[in-house]
Amino acid sequence: MKIRIKGNSMRYRLTKSEVQTFCETGFFKETTDFGTRTFTYAIATGEGEELLQATFEDTTITLFLNEKERLGWADSAQVGFRHTMPLGDGRELTLLLEKDFVCMDESVEDQTDNYPNPRA
Repeated sequence: MKIRIKGNSMRYRLTKSEVQTFCETGFFKETTDFGTRTFTYAIATGEGEELLQATFEDTTITLFLNEKERLGWADSAQVGFRHTMPLGDGRELTLLLEKDFVCMDESVEDQTDNYPNPRA
């Protein structure tokens, strides 16, 4: 799973096996070890009607996708989900969750578990 943060925008990209695990179990996480602390980013099944929500507690960012959308995502052609989460005082956080496609450039990262790029 990859996470990309820029300003008040956050995007998670999941490989095929990560999407499958999340859809089957309702949870998936990755960690980055900084020696004295560990940063965790996770996706979990959310409660309620909102499509996507996010929390940041301690050293963990968790993105929540509602149950209805999670259940069929792995086997669907749905690429992802987008939601703008209001923060109050006119501020908002843009959330994007999507399947990770094989890159079209000469990327050196392992992409064997990525979805085929529809532009290929």
